[in-house]
This record gives sequence, C-alpha cells and structure tokens, in this order.
Amino acid sequence: MIQSHIDSEFLRYLVDRGCEPGSRLPTLKQISQEIGIGVGKLREQLEVARALGLVDASPRRGIRCMPYSFAPAVRLSLMYAMARDPQAFAAFGSMRAHLEVAFWEEAVASLTPEDKAHLQELVQQAWAKLNQSRIQIPHPEHREFHLTIFRRLENPFVSGLLEAYWDAYEAVELNTYADYNYLTAVWEYHEQIAQAILQGNIQEGKDLLVAHMHLLDKRGVSLESPLTEQDGATAPTP
Repeated sequence: MIQSHIDSEFLRYLVDRGCEPGSRLPTLKQISQEIGIGVGKLREQLEVARALGLVDASPRRGIRCMPYSFAPAVRLSLMYAMARDPQAFAAFGSMRAHLEVAFWEEAVASLTPEDKAHLQELVQQAWAKLNQSRIQIPHPEHREFHLTIFRRLENPFVSGLLEAYWDAYEAVELNTYADYNYLTAVWEYHEQIAQAILQGNIQEGKDLLVAHMHLLDKRGVSLESPLTEQDGATAPTP
C-alpha cells in the first residue's frame, strides 16, 4: 500500500482517518495512544504536517484538517533553493513557462463566462493603476490574471507549482519595481490574451502568452530554457 511508503505515523494516521477538510482531530495525547508513539515524536510529525499545509493547529481551535494543496511543500523547498542559489528562480520560472504553455488549451477550454469577464476586469483595473497620476504597479492583477486562466484545471500539482511561482516572484521583489515601458508592454499582452480568449482564438492566445513570457528576459531574469516551437508556439522577441 502507498501508506507504507509514508515515513510518518501521523501522516499515515491522517490518510487512514480520511481527514476531510475542516474536520477536527483528537488531542495529541489521544492520537499518541491510538497510533502508539510518544507525544514528543508526534508533535514533531505534526509540525511537518503543518509545514505541508495538511493541518492547522492552535491552542484554541485544536487540530483541524485542511484542504490538500501542493503549494506549501513546493514553496518551502523553493524558498530554500533560492536562498542557497539565486539562479533557482530562473530555473523554476523556466519550468513554469513551459507548464503554462503545455496546459494552455485545457485551461482555456475550462474557463467559464465569469472567468473570462474577470480577466477583462483585471485588465481594466491594471490600466487604471498605470494611467493615474501616481502610478501603481498592478502586481495583484498580474498574479490573479495568470492564476485565473489555470484555476479550473482539476490538477492540484499544476496549481501548486503555479502558486509557488508567484510567491517566489514576490520573494525576489519583481513585484516592487519595474520600468513603465515594461509594465505597459506586459498589460498590452494581457489585454490581447484576454481578448483572444474571449473570442475563442486559443492558438492566438497561446502565441501571445509565449511572447509575454519572454518579457522577463528584458528585466535580466533569464528563463534559461527558452520556449520554442516544440511547445506548440514560436517565441517571438517582444
């Protein structure tokens, strides 16, 4: 069984119990007696489960099961990698770019009319920030724009990787500064992508996505392994 490959009595306990999101678990003392390990060891395993986002624990609320997300595990490992090697962000960014291109058709096909309207709203909000007298960087809109496109995928691993990318993007502070010409280029692409999605031009949207990805090269953040025609779209130089 898969459980036998999990090197944690507590994680195996969560699997065996079912651990539905929001459900409360017994106290550590009760769990310790049930699975036959000491409270000290159990507490260590609980902290691992918390770091993985599998449970939430507090003195007032007790221990609760959380919805499964791949993002916490990826985020923790990615931040460690980036702390050791600044080039790790570029490597992860390259993977993210290829991932979005690979899942583009499936993601766009799953979007609802409300999702498409939301993409249009995000574009309008971004332009409003960029066109006001005191310019604001529309980073929340940037993150939300991309995650919205891929939100309907029933694949927690793809979603987790994409969420972790944006956390890393913020960690290296790409959300805090940018040349105005860069920002306008980004949102010109976003506007065209949203329009292509709205009109059902999936391939055109994909081509625009690929070109948009390479704007990071202009900011000195190389995506190392450039997107090519093998990914289903030619990567023009914006």
